[in-house]
Amino acid sequence: MKLIELPSLMFSSTIQRHRDLLFLLQQYRVVEMKLLAHQRELQAKIPDIGKCLDVVATLQAKKGTGEAVIADFEVSEGIYSRARIEEADSVCLWLGANVMLEYSCEEATELLQKNLENAKASLEVLVADLQFLRDQVTITQVTIARVYNWDVHQRRLRQAAAATTTSET
Repeated sequence: MKLIELPSLMFSSTIQRHRDLLFLLQQYRVVEMKLLAHQRELQAKIPDIGKCLDVVATLQAKKGTGEAVIADFEVSEGIYSRARIEEADSVCLWLGANVMLEYSCEEATELLQKNLENAKASLEVLVADLQFLRDQVTITQVTIARVYNWDVHQRRLRQAAAATTTSET
């Protein structure tokens, strides 16, 4: 994960430091929203791949028995159809981007298993990235609070110094 670099705060004013930190926090929030959307996509994809693996395994199990498989499948969103499948030697897998390819049952199982492993690994990395990002958000929020409190403390010191110089004159 690429870190968002904060400009040097050595010589900037407290107001500018505060603005820079708020900008950084906003950038972290944007990245967090993107990662959460990707996480939701992966969490939806993993059960779908598992269902596909189950269907291919069922077809392979029924392959030599001569027994037909009755399956309900989704034609369109909310529209289902029933099919009678006898002796399936191959299956068609929807790869996305309007691409569907025919695979043997063994190849489909291998491909789906690999896709499932990749999706689970991606989800693990994504969860780690989200945890790191949340830690960075917390650190940035604490830093914002500290900069603000330091500024308040400096103002009070200046006001006290100004009050003592006016009372001495």
